[in-house]
Amino acid sequence: MADTLFQSELQSLPLVMRGKVRDVYGLGADHLLIVATDRLSAFDVILPDPIPGKGRVLTEVSNFWFAHFAGTVADQRADIALEDVLTAEEIAQVDGRAVIVKRLDALPVEAVVRGYVVGSGWKDYQATGAISGIELPAGLRQAEQLAEPIFTPATKAEAGDHDVTIAFSQMADIVGRERAEEIRNVSMALYTRAAAYAAERGILIADTKFEFGVDEHGTLTLIDEALTPDSSRFWPADAYEIGTSPASFDKQFVRDYLETLDWDKTAPGPRLPQAVIDNTAAKYAEARDRLIS
Repeated sequence: MADTLFQSELQSLPLVMRGKVRDVYGLGADHLLIVATDRLSAFDVILPDPIPGKGRVLTEVSNFWFAHFAGTVADQRADIALEDVLTAEEIAQVDGRAVIVKRLDALPVEAVVRGYVVGSGWKDYQATGAISGIELPAGLRQAEQLAEPIFTPATKAEAGDHDVTIAFSQMADIVGRERAEEIRNVSMALYTRAAAYAAERGILIADTKFEFGVDEHGTLTLIDEALTPDSSRFWPADAYEIGTSPASFDKQFVRDYLETLDWDKTAPGPRLPQAVIDNTAAKYAEARDRLIS
């Protein structure tokens, strides 16, 4: 079992694409095999140094949430074992970081739910008093919890490009009004349920993004990853303080380091010091352990 994997190399299946983090392989007409590597992207740039074990954390946490939400929303998981499609050597390469999923039609939007005013949402609020066109009360402070979560969709970006926040009406134009409302309702319900669960374990979920696809019957299906340190902003509850941006259980160490550099946030990304790599790996593991141990 590989401790660190920057890029998978499987010969038994055809490569479909390499994303920022995941390598995707074809498996017949109806399935895909997805490998969560240890690649890390910051400011939408894939960095040259992987974070050991990160892909396994993402896979384990996502699979936990898919099971946790079973019966609430359909998800991508397929009942096919790696042993049925890969060689022993290939399984050793990707074990713990590979999943076989249904081949679905991915919807070209990201479903973002925000429970706190932080990140790009905080910048928007400071400038306009609103986030994604949703008017918010005056006088909110950075990292303050909203009275109710808000839904702020975005367009999906290719590797190297930036996601763009859009209004709900624009999302409705892209996927249709009925589907957009279904995505919003499901996303809000998942976030609310997950936030309550995580809070009991000392984690505040400031915001998260979901991705969805549809099957041949039009069933909305949760895909990609769910409520991981990559797709969410996790804060330790005991360090939370309104007025500052709390340190996250994710690549915060990397972002903080990169902000000290004279780097224009375009590819290629800079190399990372070992201490930054180690601290980041520890934060990913801690998030997993708090959530699912």
